[in-house]
Amino acid sequence: MENTFNIVWFKRDLRVSDHLPLFNASKDTIPFIPLYILEEEYWKQKFSSFRHWSFVYDCLVELDNDLSLLGQSLIIKKGHSVDIFNNILNNYKIKKVFAHEETSNLWVKNRNTQVKNWCLTNSIELIEYPTNGVVKHLKSRDDWSKVKNKRLQEEIIATPKKIKKIKNFQSEKISKNSIVFKDKSIIKVQAGGRKNAIRLLDNFLNKNGKLYLQNISSPKHSEKYSSRISPHLTWGSISSKEIIKKIRIRKENLKIVEKSQWQRNLTAFQSRLSWRCHFIQKIEDDPLIEISNMHALYENIRDDGNNNLFFKAWKNGKTGYPFVDACMRNLTYEGWITFRMRAMLVSFASYDLWLDWRFFGHHLAKLFTDYEPGIHYSQLQMQSGVTGINTLRIYNPVKQSKEHDESGEYIKKWVPELKNLTSQWIHEPWKMSQEIQIRLNCEIGKDYSYPIVDHNDAVRIAKQKISKVQKQKEFKNIAKKVYLKHGSRSNGNRSTFNDRSLKIKKLSNQLSLF
Repeated sequence: MENTFNIVWFKRDLRVSDHLPLFNASKDTIPFIPLYILEEEYWKQKFSSFRHWSFVYDCLVELDNDLSLLGQSLIIKKGHSVDIFNNILNNYKIKKVFAHEETSNLWVKNRNTQVKNWCLTNSIELIEYPTNGVVKHLKSRDDWSKVKNKRLQEEIIATPKKIKKIKNFQSEKISKNSIVFKDKSIIKVQAGGRKNAIRLLDNFLNKNGKLYLQNISSPKHSEKYSSRISPHLTWGSISSKEIIKKIRIRKENLKIVEKSQWQRNLTAFQSRLSWRCHFIQKIEDDPLIEISNMHALYENIRDDGNNNLFFKAWKNGKTGYPFVDACMRNLTYEGWITFRMRAMLVSFASYDLWLDWRFFGHHLAKLFTDYEPGIHYSQLQMQSGVTGINTLRIYNPVKQSKEHDESGEYIKKWVPELKNLTSQWIHEPWKMSQEIQIRLNCEIGKDYSYPIVDHNDAVRIAKQKISKVQKQKEFKNIAKKVYLKHGSRSNGNRSTFNDRSLKIKKLSNQLSLF
């Protein structure tokens, strides 16, 4: 049995705490290989970016250190998962593979299927454990929340005290330059790793979180008053259960003078963890939402939605709408922006520019440090109006600008071409007379773009096209099927469906949850 091993396969669970596969493997009599596979093919996909890889690399460095303290460092291998497992099997006997269940995009789903088939072929036991409230092979949404709530309230899995050292098994060296990315648009990256996750969470729960709801929609303040924990959840440097436990402890220890300000904010923050599971469950139940509209009648509505001129102007923050441009430039630089602004960017691309979400969605995925496929694709569809079960949410970029950046401070930070403009003109600079443009040293069409489209005209045409689809005979029947598979049951409905079922709560329209 000297050359017999189990494997703990780390994927989107880059931690040693609250890690059931690791814990159970440590209790087995057979020693195990703590394995991470650097899949170069994954990082070449259209949704992947250096921003994601940089974050993951930080997580791997810390995971390796934590495992080393337990007795055995992380083993990293580069290549396709099946090939790596085969290479190990050629030299050693493998009894079991311990892993967390994983819900992600189609590429990941196909890889996991290949590994499962490989295990069956080679008589190797694959043991997978739930890692959050997402339920595999869910038959109905009606009772899903009960399962989800039970899982999220379970006790934290203890960290193994010791791991047996493996001899003569070498890890491959990696760096942040191990993967070459062609896209050079990524500027700033958020630091990954468990220590940063704990630091961010503690800071939020004890300091900034008290103003969470007050500032969550503000592009100027949301970054400070949000937790920024979402990418850590995406890659598993911290678990949902750990966050919920910390929230519970914080609530229990609130001082009387704190309760009025903190209670509501902590409860709202915790609810995002449930909504996170809700959205990820959608892609688990229907992986094709990554590439197909939920409501089939919308499938060809944007056949002409691949306008490269519009797309380039949008992604470069040069649409001629200052607030839209500021938000896109902010996102491009920082890798994060609040949910409302994400929704506005998608709304502008979908309705004002009439772009297909599949055409621009990969670009956003690369920019978001917290790219989570289950949230990403379902929210793209929701904000693009192609689910059939959600109320259209079309954002007026000028209205949003005036509401969330009245003085123009945020716009001036990210669109310096407009730094000389007063609040009178900053939201609609195209309305300036030629005389004012010259005086303020900002000529529209030269220093800053004219609006690429007229918002009112574009939205009017978009609504007409959508309305035409909604009037089709089969629309409601198809919408019913979408609702039964994906609809939230938070409104008290179960398997029933009616026109009111289409009106999902405002909270569910959030592109970013943290």
